[in-house]
Amino acid sequence: MNEFWNWDLALEALPRLLTSFLTVTLLVTVVSTAIAAVLGLILAILRMSLPKPLAMILKFVIDFIRMTPIVVQLIFAYFTFTSITPLTIGIIVFGIHYATYMAEVYRAGIESVPKGQWEATKALSMSPTRTWVAVIIPQAVRATVPALGNYAISMFKETPFLLMIGVVEMVQAGLIFGGNNFKYIEAITLAGIIFLLASYPTSLLIGRLEKRLAFKH
Repeated sequence: MNEFWNWDLALEALPRLLTSFLTVTLLVTVVSTAIAAVLGLILAILRMSLPKPLAMILKFVIDFIRMTPIVVQLIFAYFTFTSITPLTIGIIVFGIHYATYMAEVYRAGIESVPKGQWEATKALSMSPTRTWVAVIIPQAVRATVPALGNYAISMFKETPFLLMIGVVEMVQAGLIFGGNNFKYIEAITLAGIIFLLASYPTSLLIGRLEKRLAFKH
């Protein structure tokens, strides 16, 4: 057992992994999710509001970003914007990449709003801005929160790709620790456990939220 697992190394690696988790992995996930949620909603509204030629161009851009591997986007941005720190690049790339996914979720939510709601706002002579803010967006967001949460979890699990641009997130910290001690199993196993402990409760929470919203709906 000692040859396979060393508790001293595990205890030594844990603080380093937790530090990287809090200062990089969790930070990137939270900030990028906020960017993706806001930008995704803007993209969805623009796609449904712009004239058809512009909407088609926007759709092409969204599809291009969504269908391009995030690893390629990270490396491209890293070598293109050399004056920006790798961590900032990671946050921006993750935010934009997942905004394209969330835009499609928002669009589906907006399209699910009954036509009668749109007609009612016209009958009440509501402005387009008030129609979106007071009537359409609240209903669309309520219907899409669970899907948005699932994308946030997916983003969380993809943060190890940051090692491609030299950002020392939790998995990279584990690899560095393993390399320094010529033993990887403890650090990598602990990293996997931390991912599980962080994502599984979130997944359960999203499931409960989905049931509650479906009930209210």
